[in-house]
Amino acid sequence: MRLQGRITRWDDERGFGFVSWHGDGSSVFVHIKAFPNGARRPSVGDIITYVVAEGKNGKSRAENVRFSDQKHVKKPKPHRLGSSRVPISFTLFFCLLVIASAYLGRLPWFVLFVYAVLSVMTFLAYGWDKASAQSGRWRTAESSLHLMGLLGGWPGGVVAQRYFRHKTSKREFLSVFWLTAGLNVLAFAYLVAGGDVDSIKQIIR
Repeated sequence: MRLQGRITRWDDERGFGFVSWHGDGSSVFVHIKAFPNGARRPSVGDIITYVVAEGKNGKSRAENVRFSDQKHVKKPKPHRLGSSRVPISFTLFFCLLVIASAYLGRLPWFVLFVYAVLSVMTFLAYGWDKASAQSGRWRTAESSLHLMGLLGGWPGGVVAQRYFRHKTSKREFLSVFWLTAGLNVLAFAYLVAGGDVDSIKQIIR
């Protein structure tokens, strides 16, 4: 039987909340995956219809959710920065530039190694954060993700955003992300064009 209720709690970052049935006010858990693909993001106060089902933990949850004013959901056209080819193309160009700079002796190979390690760590951090969001576990702080990107892991962040489809719809996060990436690229450009590479090599040795 399809019920009608109102969303009383919603955590958009984690993608879940609770809906209160109009009948007796009882609440059940609802996850973003219960909404149809292409639907708008839910928010507190939305009136929805749903079917109550039993979850894996034995507790009731809302499934097959529809907005009460929903008639026909059109699949939105891709407009997110994370779905564009520009970030991947720019990241690939930058990675090739780092490799070429190391090969030509414009910077130590150690710098290339640092970029690679930090990118892998950042990629894994995004994956962990996405899994935590889906299961309701403790999340990775956005400031930590930005710090890893600033230090040189942003190429791994770009790949992770596309691979996991994570953080691609948060404009505020993406703005800070590309700011940190830009600062890192500027630091790299200074190191290659005007930095004292010999001093860095001596420090590494």
